[in-house]
Amino acid sequence: MWDVAEELNAMLVFAEHRYYGESLPFGNESFSDSKHLNYLTSEQALADFAVLIEYLKETIAGARYSPVIAIGGSYGGMLAAWFRMKYPHVVVGALAASAPIWQFGDLVPCGAYFTIVTNDFKKSGTGCSASIRNSWSAINHLSSTDAGLQWLSNTFHLCSPLKNLQDASMLKSWLSETWVDLAMVDYPYKADFLQPLPAWPVQEVCKFLKDPSLSDKLLLQNVYQAVNVYYNYSGEASCFDMSETATKNLGQLGWYYQVCTEMVMPMCTDGVNDMFEPQKWDFDALSEECFRLWGVRPRPSWVLSMYGGKNISSHSNIIFSNGGLDPWSAGGVTQNISDSLVAIMIPDGAHHLDLRSRNPCDPKSVKQARVLEVHYMKQWIEKARHEH
Repeated sequence: MWDVAEELNAMLVFAEHRYYGESLPFGNESFSDSKHLNYLTSEQALADFAVLIEYLKETIAGARYSPVIAIGGSYGGMLAAWFRMKYPHVVVGALAASAPIWQFGDLVPCGAYFTIVTNDFKKSGTGCSASIRNSWSAINHLSSTDAGLQWLSNTFHLCSPLKNLQDASMLKSWLSETWVDLAMVDYPYKADFLQPLPAWPVQEVCKFLKDPSLSDKLLLQNVYQAVNVYYNYSGEASCFDMSETATKNLGQLGWYYQVCTEMVMPMCTDGVNDMFEPQKWDFDALSEECFRLWGVRPRPSWVLSMYGGKNISSHSNIIFSNGGLDPWSAGGVTQNISDSLVAIMIPDGAHHLDLRSRNPCDPKSVKQARVLEVHYMKQWIEKARHEH
């Protein structure tokens, strides 16, 4: 983005989403109860951005007639696409990178996300995904005795030891989330998005997971070595805290409330097409949990009513870019819908690689994607200037 802004002679504005960072509408009270949280929605956030853009145009010299393009990755990418759909008079186009706008209702199969994670590991080393698939029963065997729980706690260097089966299932969730995060940040160079990591981290992890036929204890010692790449690449961790998967706080509390209201994305695993323990999508469990935490119930079809689901062909000027390694591409737009609703696939890309700064190790596919993205942006800007 920085490089492109310079090329297009553009001003780059990062708008903070309400309820994240310092943008707390009720200060310390903002997260106190659902009455104060009521205003945390994607629609309200989009309206904020529209008002902000108007304000900037009025107050910045020379900006009055400047065309505006919305750019975002992940949830930000969803907002960018939705912003263009809802406020076409405010932005001339949008780049929605790794934006899973179709991960709702039954628009895509609930297992596609975890299948992509699995394929990343399968491609990155022989025996890798199979080792992970076999690790769950190994943990189940060992966690059935106190001695086994103790062994697991020591082997995984956990800050607080496992006491019961519930703790053991937390260990499994922690590991699952780690594999997912690794797939998301499988970048071609050293990076520090969720954790400080080596280049192509999934390949590094898979070096420890070559033999799925090992005994339970040997297999799990290898799994420990593998997660050590993710959590301790810097060599500074003395023990692992299972409540931490991403060192930087990406506004988890706010996002969890959004999952409990609008952002209801069905996910499931079957243990056959993926390397995870089978788990059906359980909306009722989510609903109960949300009610217990916030006193709210999720509305699974609201996003479809609000933003149109797959019925978006009447819109224009949106680029949807997705990485072949990114599990979120499962819910993304990966084929052109029209001449101006364009999909760009980056086979060697992980989560919004195209938005990251240029790097000598960038694969050819992401370089081509960026060229194409800039090409479309120039067209939008040209057309907007011409119309003005």
